[in-house]
Amino acid sequence: MVKKTFKITDMHCANCAMALESIEDKLPGIREINASYKKAEMVVEFDEKIVTEAQILAAVEKKGYHVGS
Repeated sequence: MVKKTFKITDMHCANCAMALESIEDKLPGIREINASYKKAEMVVEFDEKIVTEAQILAAVEKKGYHVGS
């Protein structure tokens, strides 16, 4: 398991955070997602043997959000 933090530059409210946390239900291999609009970040714990960082980032983009650096 790997735990990574991603900056989400355009998250503005609790609904945004909930939308990103719902990615957990869509991608196998994700153990937990905690998103905070106040911190503008999303912490993802995932099994890198099942799901890749690129797949997670693509799911974020599909939800309409952008990952910053």
